[in-house]
Order: sequence, then C-alpha cells, then structure tokens
Amino acid sequence: MNARTNITNRRLLNPTAELGLLAAITLVVLGQLSGSNLAKAPSTSEGNHAAVKINPLKPPAQGSIPVAFLISEGAVTIDFTGPWEVFQDVMVPGRTDHPFHLYTVSESTSPIHTSGGMKIVPEYTFGNAPAPKIIVIPAQSEPSEATLEWIRKSTKSTDVTMSVCTGAFVLAKTGLLSGKAATTFHGAFVSFANEFPEIHLKRGARFVEDGNLATAGGLSSGIDLALRVVERYFGREIAQKTAYNMEYQGLGWMNPDSNQAYSATPVSTAEHPLCVVCGMDVDPANGPKSVFKGATYYFCSDADKKTFDAAPDKFVNTDTKGL
Repeated sequence: MNARTNITNRRLLNPTAELGLLAAITLVVLGQLSGSNLAKAPSTSEGNHAAVKINPLKPPAQGSIPVAFLISEGAVTIDFTGPWEVFQDVMVPGRTDHPFHLYTVSESTSPIHTSGGMKIVPEYTFGNAPAPKIIVIPAQSEPSEATLEWIRKSTKSTDVTMSVCTGAFVLAKTGLLSGKAATTFHGAFVSFANEFPEIHLKRGARFVEDGNLATAGGLSSGIDLALRVVERYFGREIAQKTAYNMEYQGLGWMNPDSNQAYSATPVSTAEHPLCVVCGMDVDPANGPKSVFKGATYYFCSDADKKTFDAAPDKFVNTDTKGL
C-alpha cells in the first residue's frame, strides 16, 4: 500500500502534555463533520442496535490503568491521539487520581515522525516502559522483530491490546490474531485477507473484540474502540459522559457493527478501476498496471504493482474473502 502522507520535519511536541491538544483539534473537526446536534449525552438505548455484551473489565483497586501507545516512524496521528484524548478525558466520581496513566513507547527514544510530519520523542523504550494493561497500536511503519516480541510478551498480561486502522497488520504479524476475528481500514481489506488468511476478517465492523485483543477500523474508529474500553472498565454512564464532554457525537462505540458502509466489496470496472492490491481508487491514465492472463490490472502505487507481480494468483478472485 502506498504511503499515506509525506513526512516533513515540524516542531518537537511533548508527548504527554500536547498530544491531547492535537486530538482535541481533530475531534472538533469530526464533530463539525458529523452533522448532528446532540445537546446531551445519548441515552443508553441509542445506537445500541447490536445489543453488545458489556464484558466488563476490573480496574485496579488503587492506582491508574497504564496505557502504552506504541509508536514508530510514520504512525498515523489520529490513530493514537484519538484514543489518547478519550482516555485522558475520563473522570470517575469519587476518584482523586486519574483513572488512566498514558505514555508513549517505542524501540528507542529517538524522535519519530508521525503522519503530517509531527515530531515526537517517545517517553519509554521496550526495556524500561511500565507494564501496560492496555496497548494501543496505530498504523505505522513495518514493525521490527523487537517490536513484535514486546507486543507478544506484554499482551500476556494486558486487559486489552488494541490496534487502530492498519495497526492491525502490526498486531497480526505477532501471530496473536491467528484463528481470531479482526478488522482493519476498509482500504486494506484485500491486502489483509491475502496476507493473513488464517484471520477471520470482518468487513463492516467498527471494531472487533476477541479475548483480550481488539481491532478497530480506520482512523476515527479508534475513538469508538477507546470509548468501548472505558465502558468496559467504568460502565456506560462514564463512557457517555466522556463522549459528551469531548463533544464527540459518534455512537459507533455502542454498536461494533456500525461500519456497514464499508461492508460491501467495491467492484473494479473499466470506467472506475480500483487497485487490485488495496482496493483504492486509481488513475488508469497515469497509474502503473500489469497484464495477467489477458486481463489488465491497475495499481495506486509501484509498490502495489510489485506486490501483485510477485504473486498475482493471490489477488485474482479474492473479493469473497472475509466475513
């Protein structure tokens, strides 16, 4: 899949104090785009068409819940700042401390560049990070073996290890999702199904939970999965209040099957061809293409053409994979 943004250098942000500001700006934009007018928190029944089982998590008797945000070069900003904003905005009546302790972790503390060029210095390395009870894995660069091993080891004791968007590819590479259900960014369904046939891909899901693993769809889906985690720890009323205070009007956190707009597999036609590797729109006049068994296939990037040319049979007639 082609790179989602060009990386440029920008000012250095404090990872603890300023990520919330960025996420708040993002949420304002999302709220404006939502087009709805909620003057109060949604009722318990609103948006809960799937009658989701709460499957509660038990918060510690004392202390905050440690949440590790795993970041590396190219991490997609909203994928981790959206959940960051959710967890930092939670307020539990009767508590004097914050219910969540948020921190960034990476293979080293060298600065990394996220989407859009934001520069972040990770707070911890794999060697000195606090043991997390929640791990958030955004879309990011190809993971190293050290990264995968840290996820495997840490997940043995997490309440939730969650991916957002194509962070599902990172989680899948650990082997932990094998035989389980998962979702990812809708533009990556074809690639995910081909690379991980042992995982039950669920199209049309806002998020999927399987044991202590959870995967969210693309981008803003991570906000909903984070609200869902808050609900599991502290109940629906606290999650509703958090969403209300954030002025976040989405209800997908109460209905994991609320991404039905992305459930159908897009059909590539001569008039509107799609990249056979990732399913994204292509420009047939200028984009790369290959001919296989007499048919012409178009790609949104040279990298996807290379992937197809290496094993074209994997990408032909794969549109029925997944749930």
